[in-house]
Amino acid sequence: MQPSAGPPAVQPRRSFYNKPDNSIMVSTATKPEFEELRPGVKVPAQETILTPRFYTTDFDAMAEMDISANEAELQAILTEFRADYNQKHFIRDDQFEQSWAHIDGDTRRVFIEFLERSCTAEFSGFLLYKELGRRIKNRNPVLAECFNLMSRDEARHAGFLNKAMSDFDMTLDLGFLTKSKNYTYFEPEFIFYATYLSEKIGYWRYITIYRHLEQHPENRLYPIFNFFENWCQDENRHGDFFDAVMRACPQMLDRPKTWSDRLKELPRSLSGKAWARFFMVGLVPPKLWSRFFLLSVFATMYLNDVQRSGFYAALGLDAREYDKHVIRKTNETAGRVFPVMLDVENPKFYATLEDCVVNNERLTAIANSDAPAPVKLLKKLPLYAKNAGNFAKLFFMKPLDAVQMQSVVR
Repeated sequence: MQPSAGPPAVQPRRSFYNKPDNSIMVSTATKPEFEELRPGVKVPAQETILTPRFYTTDFDAMAEMDISANEAELQAILTEFRADYNQKHFIRDDQFEQSWAHIDGDTRRVFIEFLERSCTAEFSGFLLYKELGRRIKNRNPVLAECFNLMSRDEARHAGFLNKAMSDFDMTLDLGFLTKSKNYTYFEPEFIFYATYLSEKIGYWRYITIYRHLEQHPENRLYPIFNFFENWCQDENRHGDFFDAVMRACPQMLDRPKTWSDRLKELPRSLSGKAWARFFMVGLVPPKLWSRFFLLSVFATMYLNDVQRSGFYAALGLDAREYDKHVIRKTNETAGRVFPVMLDVENPKFYATLEDCVVNNERLTAIANSDAPAPVKLLKKLPLYAKNAGNFAKLFFMKPLDAVQMQSVVR
């Protein structure tokens, strides 16, 4: 069975568009100030809850995954990976051979931030997939080869983005990133939930920008956007891979268990890791984890993009309308594999996210103030509590049953 080609490329709704603010593009501000490791090499952005993270997992558990229930589809996906359709796609051409000094001021700053965040996210995927491929190659060769070929794609993306940063006199030291970043441990199931959503939301982000700029080429600030159509198909194929693995392991998606079943899974050792896995994966049903990861990915994107609305305005996009479209399409796509979807059409969904936006603006103002650190912390605590309460409110908002919604998901 051949994997699906993925969601059709869509034409964005007219409400995405902003009349370009030319003042953004002709700012007379000088080159933005970024802290440097050495001349031309940017210090990585400070890690926060909203920045891209590096991950590690239980490699033994990954190696022992039984994919036989859906191996035919995974073999078909592996064939596509081997074909390497984008082998000659990420090659810089004459479009890049010019000065980009006219992109200055705030536009230059937010564009460099966009390139950095994108490069860091792609490089994070490269490191995780490469390590998985290396660790499980002798025990689960099909999965290992898929991970290795996806790491090839992610490395290609990260390198292309880092080279784009050099056009703005700034790059990332990816070797330094490898050593300096904190690595977050995720259970294998969480790796699949998170990376599936990351790849699929990447597809919708890239294709939406590409289609918009196809209609409005005057807003195409920089040639990298010309590469987004083929690029997003890499994201889509990666998402199809994670979809196929989860279907091969249905316990990731639906795990009805009696209490006697759960008690049989009680760890036989005193290992803290074993007990943590039992409580997180053994007791919490996949429907709740699906909701958690959907909400985490959507909220992170929305809060990040609204903070950087100037970048989207420079492309002629309204950041909020763009995000709502991407969230809606990703939610529908996830409904093909996840047992639940979020009710993103509920007006309370975005009203609550907007309250988080306001809280984040206040947190930023406090962080940038001259108050002593203890005073800053005391001022931040109520805002952290409000954001946590908002996240809980969104998490407990009644979800949509994906099975019932299949007839309306296209």
